[in-house]
Amino acid sequence: MKVFLDLGWFFKQEKKSYISGIIILMFVALLQLVPPKVIGIIADHINDKTLTKPILFEWIGILALAGIGMYVLRYYWRIKIFGSSVKLSKLLRNRLYHHFTNMSPAFYQKRRVGDLMAHATNDLQAIQQTAGAGVLTLVDSLSTGGFVILTMAFTISWKLTLICLIPMPFMALLTSWFGTMLHRTFHKAQEAFSSLNDKTQESISGIKVIKTFGQEKEDIEDFRKQSEDVVQKNIVVAKIDSLYDPTISIIVGISFFLAIAFGSKFVLAGELTIGELIAFTTYLGLLIWPMLAFGWLFNIVERGRASYDRVAALLREPVEVTDHKDSLEIVPSGDIQYEISEFTYPGEKEPMLKDISFLLNKGETLGIVGKTGAGKTTFLKLLIREFEDYQGEILFGGYKIKNYKLEKLREAIGYVPQDHFLFSATVAENIAFTNPYASLEEIHEAAKLASIHEDILQFTDGYQTVVGERGVSLSGGQKQRISIARALMMKPEVLILDDSLSAVDAKTEEAILSSLRENREGKTTIITSHRLSAIQHANLILVLDDGKISERGSHDELMEIGGWYREMYLRQQLEELVEHGGQ
Repeated sequence: MKVFLDLGWFFKQEKKSYISGIIILMFVALLQLVPPKVIGIIADHINDKTLTKPILFEWIGILALAGIGMYVLRYYWRIKIFGSSVKLSKLLRNRLYHHFTNMSPAFYQKRRVGDLMAHATNDLQAIQQTAGAGVLTLVDSLSTGGFVILTMAFTISWKLTLICLIPMPFMALLTSWFGTMLHRTFHKAQEAFSSLNDKTQESISGIKVIKTFGQEKEDIEDFRKQSEDVVQKNIVVAKIDSLYDPTISIIVGISFFLAIAFGSKFVLAGELTIGELIAFTTYLGLLIWPMLAFGWLFNIVERGRASYDRVAALLREPVEVTDHKDSLEIVPSGDIQYEISEFTYPGEKEPMLKDISFLLNKGETLGIVGKTGAGKTTFLKLLIREFEDYQGEILFGGYKIKNYKLEKLREAIGYVPQDHFLFSATVAENIAFTNPYASLEEIHEAAKLASIHEDILQFTDGYQTVVGERGVSLSGGQKQRISIARALMMKPEVLILDDSLSAVDAKTEEAILSSLRENREGKTTIITSHRLSAIQHANLILVLDDGKISERGSHDELMEIGGWYREMYLRQQLEELVEHGGQ
């Protein structure tokens, strides 16, 4: 029952609803005592041949009132208890989602998306069941069982009641044992479901790759194996779960046997009437539900405990990048200065960046080039504060970026990452994502700057074309340019293009860069690229090699140095010349 203690904070929050729901449940339990008593009284009247119409109608009326009362009260306790459990599910789901949005990339490197989705769906459903059906079965089984036993003992025969309760301790021991096994097996079943969820999400997202390499059969077989694993582990849960009802039925059967055997003896001895024995066995029948509910309670509670442990572990994960006390609530503007002596990714031994030092004046363009894995994207992630555990400082407008509120810092930066994620919405909605209230004219202007306007007009529904999940219906170059237009909608102080022109041709690249130079005068731009033509007009170019700055300067200065930059630039010029047939 530990999960109820863990959820104590919520029960306190919703104490009015739960207290009123529990009181109503107890009234229902009391009303359930009326029918057996009435049956016993009428049976005695029949046995004594004293039953008359007025007496019969009087007791039928009492039965009808009890039935109506139970009908109305059961409606209200459901609203109070089940309604509160839905609130818990909503509250935890919002907490989880908010927590996910605050977590750094390191968190998502350790966690799979399908796993996180399972926590936000399957686990929350099990917790909701605990706060709803779990509370119901706990209160109902205890109140109904308690009232029935007290009524049997004090209004009929305490001796017969004690005799019939002899098998009950065995039921408590067995159900407790089943509960321990159920907790362990259900935890494994939930983990298997998370893995299957993740497999499904990955396969659907990567369906193009699977089809391109002809791996459909292998992927289907892998899915079948994981699905079979989920089934097998849930069958183990079901086997343990299925032990509850037969065990309880045997215990109840023994109690009925004892009631009939000893009850008949008491009737013959004159200690009980026939009507009282009938009422007693009817009350004993009412105990079947509390016993079954008690077994069901263990099932619900153990499932809820396993799920709550998983969700609580997620919520305990610390948020690595947070606002500091007295953070600046202004959007930064001005020069950008890096003084990084070393940065190492969490869990890694070797540093990714070393001795990064430069000054980028406001309104200038910075170009960053280097081999794959040289640290270009890492360089940018530090500026947008995806990571903070580095040695040194980054200044923006004369203040350390750690001193700005995270929200304000990112308001100043329009970031176009290498992975161009588009939402399942219209083209216009994707472009206006950073400014949902933008006019159509503003959306068109951003699209023109990104050289995507003409392409969009050729789409089936123009700007109202739904691009599909992750932009599946668009080419790589179209996704890149829509992502650039989305960033431009912010009118950011700093625009970051992280290899965001790789999928467009040289002519389109030049058109985009020319538009940016004309329309972003006085604002800073940072471009990383493998294609040196994208950064040759930059005020400052940094060449990264193994996390260090190996060369720096303008295009002309780097060409004079005669290092890696000059070699790569001449090679790319030659390649372009060959592609155009020497023209």
